[in-house]
Amino acid sequence: MAAATPIEMETINHSKGYHEGVFITWEDLWVMASNGRKGSKSILEGVTGYARPGQLMAIMGPSGCGKSTLLDALAVKEAVYYSAQLQLPKTMSSSEKKERAETTIREMGLQEAMNTRIGGWGCKGLSGGQKRRVTICIEILTRPKLLFLDEPTSGLDSAASYYVMSRIARLGQTDNGIGTTVIASIHQPSSEVFQLFHNLCLLSSGKTVYFGPTSAANQFFASNGFPCPTLQNPSDHFLKTINKDFEKDIEQGLADPETIIPSTEEAINILIKSYKASANYEQVRSQVAEICKQDGGLLEKKKNRARFLTQCQVLTRRSFVNMYRDLGYYWLRLAIYILLSIGLATVFHNLGTTGPNSVQARGSLLMFIASFLTFMAIGGFPSFVEEMKVFERERLNGHYGATPFVIGNSLSALPYLVLISVIPGAIVYYLPGLHGGLQHFLYFALLLFSCMMLVESLMMIVASLVPNYLMGIITGAGIQGLMILGGGFFRLRNDLPHPFWKYPLYYIAFHKYAYQGLFKNEFQGLKFSNVNGVPGNKIVDGEIILRKNWELEMGYSKWVDLGILFGMILLYRLVFLSILKIAEKIKPAISALTSVPPKEKTQIMFNPYASPLN
Repeated sequence: MAAATPIEMETINHSKGYHEGVFITWEDLWVMASNGRKGSKSILEGVTGYARPGQLMAIMGPSGCGKSTLLDALAVKEAVYYSAQLQLPKTMSSSEKKERAETTIREMGLQEAMNTRIGGWGCKGLSGGQKRRVTICIEILTRPKLLFLDEPTSGLDSAASYYVMSRIARLGQTDNGIGTTVIASIHQPSSEVFQLFHNLCLLSSGKTVYFGPTSAANQFFASNGFPCPTLQNPSDHFLKTINKDFEKDIEQGLADPETIIPSTEEAINILIKSYKASANYEQVRSQVAEICKQDGGLLEKKKNRARFLTQCQVLTRRSFVNMYRDLGYYWLRLAIYILLSIGLATVFHNLGTTGPNSVQARGSLLMFIASFLTFMAIGGFPSFVEEMKVFERERLNGHYGATPFVIGNSLSALPYLVLISVIPGAIVYYLPGLHGGLQHFLYFALLLFSCMMLVESLMMIVASLVPNYLMGIITGAGIQGLMILGGGFFRLRNDLPHPFWKYPLYYIAFHKYAYQGLFKNEFQGLKFSNVNGVPGNKIVDGEIILRKNWELEMGYSKWVDLGILFGMILLYRLVFLSILKIAEKIKPAISALTSVPPKEKTQIMFNPYASPLN
């Protein structure tokens, strides 16, 4: 989707009533969207208007919906406070940030729910309207100079809607004379909320039906033969008059009772023609021209957020708390891992070192651990997708970048992965009687940890590319299935077909290094008797079995295999980070390439002496 403009945004020092602030104007604005084989569809057609500091401008028209995306396991106070630590400048102390967060929560009427979890599948939590208010809290923490709101009252009752919108309207009333410029799209506001708007932009099918003071809208409709009935909400009347979704005759008559009542399409055309021929339209154009003549420069968003290390610390702590409280993130997986480990321990109980079955059973057990125990880490994919949604929203709003997010996500998962590696690992290691010795167990636990970390890293890459639960799990499972097949167990290294399976899959699949590390850790130092099933056979060293039975690469230590796995973890995380950064750069370019070229250039202006846009 693309916009044909010009759009100009300035911060001006000598405006009426405000010494400085952000002015935004749009003139002859067109927005076109690709409509598949049908070509392009016009979303906005030649719209002109402006917004001033300290004023609340409402955009009304067809309904839409915005969705609040939050970390469900956090309480309201925690969600807002963590956001305050990320957004507010480093010059503010922790106590000042905490006070700002609590003040904002009270302003949104959420003080009774401060310690209530936002809620998810395991916890009822907040209502949809309360979640919307938490989202607004997070966005107004910094007292921004320019604020865009997409249906801020969606999901709120009339009382809550008025409370929230009155607070937003007060953003423009500041002691230092610098007001916030607020533009809000809103659908069917109550009459009390409607009276809070300073200006109204009424759209129908992408065309301006009316733009101007809210107080003059009633007179405009009445003068064109569409008066608002007594005791009816003006906003309801306006929307009913211009809503083409239900092609019915307008209920109220024209000024002349003998005149035929026009259809909705005819009513819209009457209003559009009347608006373009009105003095109000010329006044809007002159206001836009006057604002654009003011001295200004390029408006740049100054990064006035927390330090990089503070961002990493806050994101790590927030993610850790979310994981701790979300039963489905790691705790349910830990319980399943323990049950599965007990099952493996009973099936492979008392392996011993005598007979061919001992060698085969050890290999099967180690293969199952390296393949299927780690495979189950894809269960965290839905949680990854939710975190990605939160990241996308907060990144677009300038809270932090991709690097702190990746670092915080990686560090917060470490304690849980260590727990999953040690507890089920000890059960499945000691009960069947694998190679004794603390050093061997520690290596086993480290390798299991690295494999789980690798699978999580892989699923994060998938989540960044396929943000859909079902498709993501299928994609991740398919990739792991190919790696397991090419890992060198089900088909030994020398028997693998060379195209694809051996070159390159065998060498890039992390299962190869997991198998080799586990097998070396287990068989090196052990001696087996009756390996061929014939009594009296000589004792066979474990290394010989590794070379002949499993065709392992014995030219390097098991610690090299472990080091390669940790190197792959780092590589996967860097790939994940690169995808996030590349997506941040190319998404706007892709949108521009797939849309209709703009008719005119875009120009954004500001006064260099004004306060920075937050």
